[in-house]
Amino acid sequence: MAPRAEVTVRKALNFVMSMGALDLGIDLGTANTLVCVPGKGLVLMEPSVVAIKSGTNPPVVPLNGRAVGYEAKRMIERTPDNIRAIRPLKDGVIADFEITEIMLRYFIKKVQRRSWGVRPRVLVSVPSGITAVEKKAVMNSAIHAGARRVYTVAEPKAGAIGAGLNISEPVGTMIIDIGGGTTEVAVLSLGEIVTLESFGVAGDEMDEAIITYVRDMYGLEIGHRTAEEAKIAIGSAYPLQEEVSYEIRGKDIAAGLPRRLEISSAEIREAISGPIHQIIDAAKSCLDRTPPELASDLINTGITLVGGGAMIPGLAELVAEETGLDVRVADDPITAVARGTAILLERLDEYEDVLSED
Repeated sequence: MAPRAEVTVRKALNFVMSMGALDLGIDLGTANTLVCVPGKGLVLMEPSVVAIKSGTNPPVVPLNGRAVGYEAKRMIERTPDNIRAIRPLKDGVIADFEITEIMLRYFIKKVQRRSWGVRPRVLVSVPSGITAVEKKAVMNSAIHAGARRVYTVAEPKAGAIGAGLNISEPVGTMIIDIGGGTTEVAVLSLGEIVTLESFGVAGDEMDEAIITYVRDMYGLEIGHRTAEEAKIAIGSAYPLQEEVSYEIRGKDIAAGLPRRLEISSAEIREAISGPIHQIIDAAKSCLDRTPPELASDLINTGITLVGGGAMIPGLAELVAEETGLDVRVADDPITAVARGTAILLERLDEYEDVLSED
């Protein structure tokens, strides 16, 4: 068969197959998994958590299908010894293949409601810094979870597209994607990443910093959920016009008894200042390695923040102060990467050559 005919047949088959299955764009994050459907937008956002029970196969807690996502997150640090609520991804990559596959299958089944028996095409965003082996593991997990065909795209590309940036022109654009386990700083041009900083300092590190601060300053032991809630409630990267406080509860280390205390937004800001300045230093390093012509473009295009960490009040102002560039937070930054995957799926024929495929 002639090459052109093969392409025509393949496109026709893809069209027929897609009639019975939704294409899914998945932002498979350390903290949350988001799923977008082309033409429909965001259809799922749940914590990347699975509850497992020792001695069972599969090792999922039998809670009427509620052992994945929100219900599983509620169990973190609140389970008996034979049950664990775990996050199967670490620093944006798979740490537990079996549990990741279970989680993906649950989310895909929850979104894919048609019953024609046709499996969906799936586009998964992945950190730019992962290895070929790690990328293959993500693709295999999606295939085993029910995908017909799997593509991957680097998170900065998907995030930039989801934020409305035009990355296909020969003009430099810069994005900082602050997730749960990974931060990626990238300068893009002509649809490719020119300079990149990818590292495991993000939302989780901020939570750990709060835990350490409260323990060292007040002798109070708190869990990750409490730290995250405090960060979301009163965390900031820049001084607030009016500082506020928040009640946290934990266990007194000396007495071993429950205790509560009021902590101020200034203290939370001090606690998370370390990880935040690591992110800013990475942005400066990325700028330092950017070719001069692209760096000069950034005077006009600035920096765009995406990811859950982008919602920390004052972060854009602090990054702008430290870099001297205009900084904006994308609309609905936590969903930007997922929305970018849906846009890529809508234009799959155009982008197919630049995506990784199983």
